[in-house]
Amino acid sequence: MPRVASDDHPEEAPSGSGRRRRPQLLWLVVPYVLYLGALPLVNRVQPVVLGLPFLFVWLLGATLLTPVAVWLTWRGDHRR
Repeated sequence: MPRVASDDHPEEAPSGSGRRRRPQLLWLVVPYVLYLGALPLVNRVQPVVLGLPFLFVWLLGATLLTPVAVWLTWRGDHRR
């Protein structure tokens, strides 16, 4: 008897390559790019933002955006 895909087991859905596409996982690339990809571009003391070096403000912003990216990934994956 062939298996039929159901809402309970979306990973068993038939597809051409046998793998699910999960584009919502791209949100997890955002913190990586903010921390490492852009680091050579923002590694400077000037300008000073709120009395803090720009690099510190950049890393603080990346730290605050990381949970948002994880939540967006979870929400997109949870809907499936």
